[in-house]
Amino acid sequence: MTKPIKIDFVSDVSCPWCIVGLKSLEQALANASDAVSATIHFQPFELNPQMAPEGEDIGEHITRKYGSTPEQREQSREMLRKRGEDVGFRFEMGKRDRIWNTFDAHRLLHWAEGEGLQSELKHALFDSYFTRGESPASHEVLLRVATSVGLDPARAADVLASNEFSGEVREKEDFYKHAGISSVPAIIINERYLISGGQTPDVFERELRRIAAEEPTA
Repeated sequence: MTKPIKIDFVSDVSCPWCIVGLKSLEQALANASDAVSATIHFQPFELNPQMAPEGEDIGEHITRKYGSTPEQREQSREMLRKRGEDVGFRFEMGKRDRIWNTFDAHRLLHWAEGEGLQSELKHALFDSYFTRGESPASHEVLLRVATSVGLDPARAADVLASNEFSGEVREKEDFYKHAGISSVPAIIINERYLISGGQTPDVFERELRRIAAEEPTA
């Protein structure tokens, strides 16, 4: 008998380790389908909430924020590319040259959850940024991506043209910040267990099975 679990996946669409972690988690859930059945809710987190609308050169941003050298950045890119390849995701590093503000993407994701298409939109936004190098701050890009997963384009355009869901997104961001989440991905299971970072599928599977064994039967 499988245990139903709720997963809050706290992440940003401009976080490369978040898509690695998500793909790994999905593989682990498939492998552990005899033990758990999960519903995933994507929760907002902005890596760069103060980012200007025009964004920032990715090399300059990483050097300023982390102090890494070009050689270190290249090593990190290769590690990410390999980890992505391992879980079936393609990073096109040469197409992504800027860091962008992602608040409007999170507003769309909040709306998409009520439409039953949040997961589809989340994956499409990761593909848009990390594989095609498109800006998650661009309303034109966001509208096209939303439409591609079956969301109503007129309603999506209305959301983007307004401040709708801004309060809800800010409230969720503040909740997770005050709960101690300072880096992503943060995977919270049944509001009790935390798994941090872009773990491998086997690590996720082991933790899922452990949690399923510990959780009481409903």
